[in-house]
Amino acid sequence: MPYLKIQTNQVVNETEQLLKKASALVASVLGKPESYVMVALEAQQPMLFAGSNEPLAYLELKSIGLPENKTAEISSKLCALINDTLSISADRVYIEFADAPRKMWGWNNSTF
Repeated sequence: MPYLKIQTNQVVNETEQLLKKASALVASVLGKPESYVMVALEAQQPMLFAGSNEPLAYLELKSIGLPENKTAEISSKLCALINDTLSISADRVYIEFADAPRKMWGWNNSTF
């Protein structure tokens, strides 16, 4: 049920590697089975941050039961992943966290 969307204005050469690392990280930090994690990547998007098109990324992490008290830790780990894989500084990354109600998350002909 966790979903991570990564948008960046950068070229991503190792797409599959980034997706796999992100999937494992999300499963780990949320304590959820990786078999439920979905990760999407939108690279080379026309984007500006602070009026500049220097390297940047916007991430959305949605999950049922997203622990509000862990968002700072998760932010740090996601920023480190983006810096390690895309060389984007943490001060050029925004992350939106969303806790989805079970009734509002569909899967396998039903909801959670």
